Amino acid sequence: MRLSQMLFVTLRDDPSDAEIPSHKLLLRAGYIRRIGSGVYAYLPFMWRVLQKVSQIVREEMNATGAQECLLPQLQPAELWKESGRWDTYTKAEGIMFSLIDRREQQLGLGPTHEEVITTVARDMIRSYRQLPLHLYQIQTKFRDEIRPRFGLMRGREFIMKDGYSFHADEDSLKKTYQDMYQAYSNMLRRSGLAFRAVEADSGAIGGSGSTEFMVLADAGEDEVLYTEDGKYAANVEKAVSLPADAELSSFTSYEKRETPGTETIEKLCQVLNCSPTQVVKNVLYQTVYDSGLTVLVLVNIRGDQEVNEVKLQNELTKLAPQFSAKTVLSLSVPTTEAIGGWAAKSLPLGYIAPDIDDEYIAGSKDVSGKFVRLVDQTAVELKNFVTGANEAGFHVVGANWGEQFKLPEIVVDIRKARPGDHSVHDPSQTLQTARGIEVGHIFQLGTKYSQAMGANYTNEQGEEKPLVMGCYGVGVSRLAQSAVEQSYDKDGIIWPVAIAPYHAIISVPNINDGQQVEIAEKLYTELNKAGVETLLDDRNERAGVKFKDADLIGIPYRIVTGRAIANGKVEVVKRATRESQEIAIEEVVSTLQQWIRAAIAG
Repeated sequence: MRLSQMLFVTLRDDPSDAEIPSHKLLLRAGYIRRIGSGVYAYLPFMWRVLQKVSQIVREEMNATGAQECLLPQLQPAELWKESGRWDTYTKAEGIMFSLIDRREQQLGLGPTHEEVITTVARDMIRSYRQLPLHLYQIQTKFRDEIRPRFGLMRGREFIMKDGYSFHADEDSLKKTYQDMYQAYSNMLRRSGLAFRAVEADSGAIGGSGSTEFMVLADAGEDEVLYTEDGKYAANVEKAVSLPADAELSSFTSYEKRETPGTETIEKLCQVLNCSPTQVVKNVLYQTVYDSGLTVLVLVNIRGDQEVNEVKLQNELTKLAPQFSAKTVLSLSVPTTEAIGGWAAKSLPLGYIAPDIDDEYIAGSKDVSGKFVRLVDQTAVELKNFVTGANEAGFHVVGANWGEQFKLPEIVVDIRKARPGDHSVHDPSQTLQTARGIEVGHIFQLGTKYSQAMGANYTNEQGEEKPLVMGCYGVGVSRLAQSAVEQSYDKDGIIWPVAIAPYHAIISVPNINDGQQVEIAEKLYTELNKAGVETLLDDRNERAGVKFKDADLIGIPYRIVTGRAIANGKVEVVKRATRESQEIAIEEVVSTLQQWIRAAIAG
């Protein structure tokens, strides 16, 4: 393609609404344009990148025997109500665009397609002889992000590959899951990205096991905890670890102490001259279930630990049936205003004890009259601990479970793992931290959707059984931007060769020099004919402008028909390393072919 004929406009300065380098560079280099909040136009350069990423995804999916299809973006609310996720996606997470059509029917724009594909399977799969089956699509998705940011990283409209597999049993699912693990690893390697596969929380998708594929980058929104031996890696939301040992308590007898102004663990430990590991911290939450009931939750955890709210929400979701509910709509630390709405009497905030009485709650049809009490494993083992006294300005010391306080029945692991903790699989290993951008996620769904929606098959014995399902997603547009976030410099983008919009760009320093133009045209024709995708910068611009633009857009190889042509050579510059060398004109095509093959092979 000739640059003079392209829709090509670059910006000198960073756009004011762009926050991270990849977003700034894609806008400046003319790859995308913002149309509205979280909505972008993919311009010609970007579309070529997206097509290349999509092709890699297709090849790896097809190699596993998966079949491509295309599912509707507009989805009836009834399907989501069948699965029990309509309220989760329209109220709790609030990420689904929902609308009512002229026939007064509720619809949603698809953020994901579990319900649609399960409906297809329910209608078409009858026998075990049709299993396993794996369908996938590459399509635009919609999510009503409340604060779209970072360009294509967290937009409201994005391109995604999502796939769904159906099986007769868990063993078959696990085989496909492993096939997808390998396929996703292949996709990212072939795209030229440094990545890490990590254990992850399944979130609103549900299911048992899940793995995220993280592109490593400083601007990543997710924190990954891993061990140097390569045997453990997990998203911080899912990560587990061994906490540091608690210090032995210096208190040998139970007594109540006056501790004014000690609402925080730090202040309390200063006043009592004790370690946070000797404290039972009591954290108050309120959760709203989809039954409309607000439930108050008291968590007991060791004073030096933090509550992992994703793990906490998962535990509370397990309790949903007790409250005639299916899922948690919200989880929060209650504000003073919220407390005023349900408190029967003034709460001693900052001084709450593990045995705070249910009489503090004014029960009603909307608010449960009892605390749900959970104790983290780190607090269970403490002896002679410090905790609140249920009276403002006072704590107790030397307390014990089974003596002064009853141990809650529900013991959980809801502490947040953190860098420096010892690993569970090998205590000699400590957890390290890295930032990552989630570009892929695979799930073992099990029978969550098939049971809810009645998608069954008949087994060899003639029995009707629910289909066992898997789900596998790759953010195509997100992956493309993550490549930029991982590889750029002060002058612009450095695309991996495999997904660059073009392999090479020929820069003609002086468009009025007939010999420079003639050689550029000759190389342009020969390179494209040989399969080397090449741009020709034939614009009537200064050489410096052309070189700057070539660096900005990140084409892997720049060919300059400058002074070297007097010796029968051209200058070739590698964008990634800045390495420059003069190559005989007749050897340019074969040299670039060799470099490209080597780069794509990894």
